[in-house]
Amino acid sequence: MPQGSSPAPAVDTSELPLDFAEFSALVSRAFVPLRVRSDHPDEFRGEIRAAEGDDVHLSVVTAAGHEIHRTPELVARSEHRCFKLGLQLSGTGLLIQDRREAVLRPGDLTIYDTDAPYTLVFEEAFSTLVLMVPHRMLELPTDAVRGMTAATIDGDHGLARVVARFLGELSGDLDQLRGPIGCRLARNAVDLVTTLYARELDVARDADRPHRAMLRRVQAWADARLGDPDLSPAAIASAHYISTRHLHAIFHEEGLTVSSWIRSRRLDRCRRELADPLAAGRPVARVAARWGFADAAHFSRAFRAEFGEPPSAVRSRAVGA
Repeated sequence: MPQGSSPAPAVDTSELPLDFAEFSALVSRAFVPLRVRSDHPDEFRGEIRAAEGDDVHLSVVTAAGHEIHRTPELVARSEHRCFKLGLQLSGTGLLIQDRREAVLRPGDLTIYDTDAPYTLVFEEAFSTLVLMVPHRMLELPTDAVRGMTAATIDGDHGLARVVARFLGELSGDLDQLRGPIGCRLARNAVDLVTTLYARELDVARDADRPHRAMLRRVQAWADARLGDPDLSPAAIASAHYISTRHLHAIFHEEGLTVSSWIRSRRLDRCRRELADPLAAGRPVARVAARWGFADAAHFSRAFRAEFGEPPSAVRSRAVGA
């Protein structure tokens, strides 16, 4: 998906079960270009209910058994850069991506990447929720998330249970995602998914890397002070009683630089606020200053470089929400 663009327009076909040809065409419009195969196309019926908020696309797919294929050719022809979180609501499914397989039963969660081939197999009738999120909105290293695709997370325990329940409640009433409050709910859904996979990522990584605990503390401290225009590597290092050189080394271990991480986090906070219809009355310059950008022209250039569109475009969509 190009930066700054939105997922496919919201669709709602809950009142009209589709035949196989109609369903196949709609799947590619609602998500990304896909190939659909059914052993019984003449008997097939399916539907998609969907809603969108803040560049987040949430859909509930209910259908007879079929297969979905995101082929290398379709990936090559598409610019979509999204992760799709699946929550199995009923029936069973199988996700195959990156040489891994996830068997999905009701309540199970998994994640997959539209920027790589994948296959979904549903042998019998099923229902599943799909949360489609641009890579940049997940706020985790893209390569690290790709390393967790096609892995089953049991939605009956711990944080996964919280995420599954929240998404399950949304699936029952997608109208909640419409309007200004809906944008915030969509963002909350993404935040929950990000938190879940951040924890999974921490568990999956080697325990013998003590610098990661320090990195998390530093990032949490800086996140709480993004609006401070004096936030800098030197200030962060001083607050944590380490040298600036050591601070840079900790970030380097994760493929990051301190300054670029701060800038990216600030820009994301600005984008969130500009996309929030409830904050539509705040001038763009005020939003930028609130998150540490004193120079409006510099902010505008940095925002366009990060998201592929000016701040005014995000604000315009929020006003029209």
